[in-house]
Amino acid sequence: MGAQDVFRSDRRRSAVVSGLERLAVIPLEAAEARNPALTGAKAANLARAAAAGLPVLPGFAIVPAGSAAQPTAAVPHGESALHAAWRELAGEEGRPLVVRSSSAHEDTTDSSMAGLFASVLDVHGWENFTAAVSTVLDSAARRSGPPAEAGGVGEPAGGMAVLVQPMLRTAVGGVMFGADPVAGREDRMLVSVVQGGPDQLLAGSAQGVRYQLTRHGRLAGTEPREPRRDRLLGRRRICHLVRLARRAERVFGGPQDMEFGFDTDNSLWLFQARPITAMTLRAARGTRLLGPGPVAETFPEVLQPLEEDLWVAPMSHGLTLALDIAGTASRRRLRELPVVTTVDGRAAADLRLLGAIPSAHPVLDFINPVPGARRASAAWRVGRLGTALPLLAVDLMADVDRELAQLPAPRAMLSGQIVTALTWGRNVLSSLHAQESLAGSLLGQGSGATAVGEALAVLAEGRTNGIPDAELLARHPVLLSLLPPSLERPARPPERTGWTGAPRGVGALPVREGLRLRIRWVHEMQASLVRELAARVEAAGRPDALRKLSMLRWHELTALLDGAPAPTDLDARLPRPDSPPLPAAFRLSPEGRPIAERLVGRGRHRGRGGGQGAGGGYGYGTAWHGHGPRPEQPVLVVRALDPALATELPDLAGLVAETGSVLSHLAVLAREHKVPTVVGVPDAVERFPQGTELTVDGTNGSVEPVRAGAEQDAKDAA
Repeated sequence: MGAQDVFRSDRRRSAVVSGLERLAVIPLEAAEARNPALTGAKAANLARAAAAGLPVLPGFAIVPAGSAAQPTAAVPHGESALHAAWRELAGEEGRPLVVRSSSAHEDTTDSSMAGLFASVLDVHGWENFTAAVSTVLDSAARRSGPPAEAGGVGEPAGGMAVLVQPMLRTAVGGVMFGADPVAGREDRMLVSVVQGGPDQLLAGSAQGVRYQLTRHGRLAGTEPREPRRDRLLGRRRICHLVRLARRAERVFGGPQDMEFGFDTDNSLWLFQARPITAMTLRAARGTRLLGPGPVAETFPEVLQPLEEDLWVAPMSHGLTLALDIAGTASRRRLRELPVVTTVDGRAAADLRLLGAIPSAHPVLDFINPVPGARRASAAWRVGRLGTALPLLAVDLMADVDRELAQLPAPRAMLSGQIVTALTWGRNVLSSLHAQESLAGSLLGQGSGATAVGEALAVLAEGRTNGIPDAELLARHPVLLSLLPPSLERPARPPERTGWTGAPRGVGALPVREGLRLRIRWVHEMQASLVRELAARVEAAGRPDALRKLSMLRWHELTALLDGAPAPTDLDARLPRPDSPPLPAAFRLSPEGRPIAERLVGRGRHRGRGGGQGAGGGYGYGTAWHGHGPRPEQPVLVVRALDPALATELPDLAGLVAETGSVLSHLAVLAREHKVPTVVGVPDAVERFPQGTELTVDGTNGSVEPVRAGAEQDAKDAA
């Protein structure tokens, strides 16, 4: 060895010694080890588990000697203390160790940061041990500061500690969730296991076998299927795991995400416990099936609170009246829940009540005499109504036309008159919606003409004749059928027009279309009156009045016009933002979030394109293999779930892998980022070349290429 080599060797040795002197050792059995601010979440959780009697391997945590969380004098520190702890744990026979990160920022209730820091397995000897400690500490330094000097052990950065335990030779290892994060079920446990240690499962290099268990340990299913005699988890092992999950839940106050292993003596050991960070939303039991379909045509955009009270509430009341008259639902049920509601400002209706989907219990409905008796009592009413409805509808439309024609211009109305007109509008909308619904059920399509078709014909002919759009709207209010109602957006006809036939006048429209047109006219009347109120408020020196009025509820607006003070929080209220369209069919979670539900093909085999759904919802995009030009909405298709792909997750429209586990680090992170993820898709890279348009369903595990012409449907669904 030359002089320079000796110099470099001495320098590295000096750096190591200097770094070791800045480290302290805390045994897991010490009370201080349970403080996550000192030892990091991973070590602290294991220390808590060990103190509660859970099966945890012995070990120690390495922390900064000068940590503010613990006086330096209270814990052994320096190279001698670290060497003594290593020697005691490794033993005379030189037992291999595992050196893992334990950051204060990982394994929290908000984020697992799964797999983002280094771990070193099967560490033999003192020099390899100090190198492994340096590797783990450097993995934090790369995220929060400069790395340690080459060959040295740096100061722990970013709240990083190091957890050291014996390397256990496991017969079977895996990951267990005390609740099913993919299905969002707290009454189920999810276990994924492989032969050997759980590290291959967590790295995504092995798919493993997934077991679904009830809270009492009953096996609900395995994926893929296993012969009973060859199962990795027999009855005894399952009982041990269920008992461990329950005990961990009591210790930590909730279901845990745990890594475990059975040694060659069939003893169970807990390697890690952390909160489940990404539970898939699940609809509450018994919630009704909703969808925008029956009402999206009327209200396609996000509605503000006042729009909801002016328009959605009367629609719901009117449809309730129609359903009651037709005897399609009990009055008790109709009283309990609104037929039409809003979710994030978007209108949605009860699909079963409106007959958009078949009954969930057709056999029970057939043998239950109550619905039949209710329909029989309604048949007489409906039979008479079928004859009288056209005349009733004509009378109602005439009343609406007369009332609208007699209203003064908004500027000429007193504020009290405006409130009266708005109230009349809410009441008459209820009647119009009820009769429009009954007309659709009892009177058929009539001539087949529609208000929209008439409006397009009027618009095309008017523009051909050079009539300005504003004048066309004033002359032909049928054009309003082309536009959704809005308090804030003034009515403007669409730009694109073409010849669609000759206009015949609104008098030629069938009854139902005439009623729908009057509904839209009443909407516009109310919108013009609210705009006039806003103009008067602004004239009094209060800017942005229309936006603020739209955020009021109906009862707040009437109270304000009666002289009551404005709500104290009005200035702090924000308009509802534009939100994605609602799923075609969904149920609401306990938090009020829509959970999409498939109505077609439910329960059938996923098909050739499927794998295991790992959560994240439903997405649409373009297949991308991680190289070449990145599409605007990339669906990353890979062979395996490499943890290095974590940086790609936030901008992905979907993630598809040929191998891997739904409980791997990358799958956990994908769920946290709401990226639709499917694993275990055979030959995905070959079957989905770059540029293929795909839909990815992280709920049922389907991955399907989009057929030509269906791209927009897929985008809308996503």
